[in-house]
Amino acid sequence: MSNVYQTPESNLVNENVSTGDYGSVEKALRGEYQFTIGSILSEAWAKTGGSKWIFMLGFILYFLTFVGIIIALGIVIAGLTAVTQEPAIVGFFQFVIQLGINLIVMPMVMGIFMMGVRRSVDAPISSGMIFNYFSKMLPLFVAVILINVLVIFGFILLVIPGIYLMISYGFAMPLIVEKGMRPWQAMETSRKAITHRWFSVFFLFIVMFVIVMIAMFTVIGLIWVLPMLMIAYGILYRNVFGVEATTIIE
Repeated sequence: MSNVYQTPESNLVNENVSTGDYGSVEKALRGEYQFTIGSILSEAWAKTGGSKWIFMLGFILYFLTFVGIIIALGIVIAGLTAVTQEPAIVGFFQFVIQLGINLIVMPMVMGIFMMGVRRSVDAPISSGMIFNYFSKMLPLFVAVILINVLVIFGFILLVIPGIYLMISYGFAMPLIVEKGMRPWQAMETSRKAITHRWFSVFFLFIVMFVIVMIAMFTVIGLIWVLPMLMIAYGILYRNVFGVEATTIIE
C-alpha cells in the first residue's frame, strides 16, 4: 500500500538514471574537466520540466521549517529577556541561538542542492530530501565557519583574495555530503579543482545571479528559475567531481 503522506517524488527519472562518464575527484584536481555556460544552463532547463514542483515544495518546506525555528527561538529569547535584563547574558544566548540556527539550516540547504545533483544524473528526487543530511550537521557547520573566516579575511586584505576564495570554495559543502570528506579536505579539494577553471565558474555564477534578479521582477518566474539553477549547480558539480553510486541509489 502506498504511503499517502510521502512527499512527491519525480517518477519521470526512476527508470532512466544516467551513469555517463562524468568527472571524478582525481580528474578535477588535475583540471581534466570542461564545460560551457550555455551547455550547463540548457541542460538544466531541459531537466527542470517534470521536477520544478518537487523543488518548489522543497523550498516551501525549508521556508516553513526556518520560520518555525525563528518563532520558537524568538519565544526563548523573549523568555530570557524577561528573566534577566543583563545585556551580556542576553547577547550570549542570542549568539548561541544563532549558531543553533546555522546548525539546523545548513543540512536543509544542502538537501536542496543535493536534489540538483541527483536530478543532474536523472536519479529520483523528493522534496523530503531536505531532511536527509542532518548527520552531516557538524562538519557542514565547521566548514561554514572556516569558509566565512577565510573569505572575510581575504576581503579585508585586498578584496580579490576574498572573491577568489568565495568562488573556489563553492563545492566544499556538497563534497562533505556527497563524498564524505572532512571540512578542510573538502575546502581544499574544491579550491584546487575550481582554480583550474576559476573564471568560467565565476562567470557562470554571475549569469545565474543575473537570471535570479530578472526572475524576481516577475516573481512567478522563480518557479522555473530556482529549480533550474539548483540543477545547473548539480550539473556543474557532476561534470567536475562526478556523482557517487551511493548518491544515485540512496
